[in-house]
Amino acid sequence: MESSYGIISLIPIVVILVLALVTKNTFVSILIGVITGFLILAGMNPMDTFYQFIDGLYEVLMDETTVWVLLLCALFGGLIQLMQDSGGVLGFATLAQKVIKGRKASMIGTWILGIIIFVDDYLNCLAVGAATRPITDRNRVSREMLAYIVNSTGVTVCAIVPFSTWGAFMSALMIESGMGEGMTAFSAYVSAIPFVLYGWLAVIFVPLFALGVVPLFGPMKKAEKRTLETGQVLSDESKAALIELPEEERAFEGKKCNALNFIIPILVVTAVTIITEDMVVALLVSILVCLVMYLPQRLMSFTKFFDSAVKGMVDMFPVLILIIMAYELIIINEGLGMTDFVISGALKALNPALLPVTIFVVIAALSFASGSFWGLAAIAFPIVAPLAAAMDVNQFLCAGALISAVCAGGHICIYSDTVILTSASTQCSPVDYFKSSFPLIMPPFILAAIIFLILGVIM
Repeated sequence: MESSYGIISLIPIVVILVLALVTKNTFVSILIGVITGFLILAGMNPMDTFYQFIDGLYEVLMDETTVWVLLLCALFGGLIQLMQDSGGVLGFATLAQKVIKGRKASMIGTWILGIIIFVDDYLNCLAVGAATRPITDRNRVSREMLAYIVNSTGVTVCAIVPFSTWGAFMSALMIESGMGEGMTAFSAYVSAIPFVLYGWLAVIFVPLFALGVVPLFGPMKKAEKRTLETGQVLSDESKAALIELPEEERAFEGKKCNALNFIIPILVVTAVTIITEDMVVALLVSILVCLVMYLPQRLMSFTKFFDSAVKGMVDMFPVLILIIMAYELIIINEGLGMTDFVISGALKALNPALLPVTIFVVIAALSFASGSFWGLAAIAFPIVAPLAAAMDVNQFLCAGALISAVCAGGHICIYSDTVILTSASTQCSPVDYFKSSFPLIMPPFILAAIIFLILGVIM
């Protein structure tokens, strides 16, 4: 039952952000933020807060989307562990190393791989990080920089390619909300893609930073200096939080590692995802393919195969807990009426020329604050579409602004699923990712806002 608490609805978000920067502990920050939210909803009654927290857990864990995401993460953890234990990841890294020479090339190679794996942002964030981590480590690229590159080509590329899970979802929302009347969902989304300005700019800025065309600054500059001078790719905080550093190189020392043991399972995941539109099914098929591939090569026994798969799933447990807490926060934001409070306050009495830039900035702020992207888009499209029509503003420009906004939120929100998964695959803590990436994300964000303002005036 949703009601508006006004500005009080922003308190849990502020608590999380402040604690994350002070404690550098993502889980503790989100947990205290969630408890703060339930305290507000329970009228500061501790017992009611406890019961609402438990009810929230039940609601999250009984939701089929949550179960799908948790299954996806666990299965991907199992698949990555299998590819590591088979020597596939090291084989791919060794093969790539023959082509990729030097620091800049390793960063550009990661960027290109992120563009190639455009089917799904989860697949992108998990697969690219696991594949390129050994390459960037050897070339003294900080994990903070790797995480920035991986997530910059995860969410953003999926948003500007129509043949992706983002394209399928957002195009359906456009048609349902009345945008692109008389057009197919695909053609409507294609019409909006040129206006997904943040997605384009975020992808373009990666090589500019990697090649030094735009100099690094802030915490990212310090992280890169640390890695170059000491060879320490992880910050002390990320290293302390790490459950286990990968030892695939030591395990396969002196042995020949086949890159196909990595490439084929990833291709299977990509192909089956496209065919079935369900990545959980794709991951199960890929794990089965690994079984058929690895056992005849005598890379592992039947028992070892399942031990590796289970170990990978267990290693993803901290990630699963963070995702559950993030989804509890979404329930709190709905209960506090945060989205309605911000949107209704920002979009009242707008000049039509200001509608696109306002949509972009306000929805991006909401996306960043709430950690909700597709859910927020589902709420915002039915509001934005009639506003655009009533004000006679280009509907595809407004759609592009909205998609850009939720894309930006997914790119930076410290407790978003994509940031959590990127952090898991690169083994860089979400707090380190946030501190180092936030300044680099601001230039494309500000530039996108300026262009939306100009387009709103001239179109």
